[in-house]
Amino acid sequence: MDEVQRQEMEAKGLQVIVMLIPVRCFTCGTPLADKWEKFKKRVEAGEDPGKVLDELGVKRYCCRRMLLSHVDIIYEVIPYTRPV
Repeated sequence: MDEVQRQEMEAKGLQVIVMLIPVRCFTCGTPLADKWEKFKKRVEAGEDPGKVLDELGVKRYCCRRMLLSHVDIIYEVIPYTRPV
């Protein structure tokens, strides 16, 4: 999320949620959520996703799938949530 999106959401009174990735791999149970932000930033900066995953220590293809195929849809869902 960029700063403009964050400010727009805060102006609407919505709580800003940074991450909605599964905490663990669905297949093997390895914790992955701690690697998501680093992975996302480095790939957006232009690094090769495969090399980033190798450097983060994500070796199993089931875990690699979790990070490579994740789509941040939280910002599309938030407008439909009820205010707390």
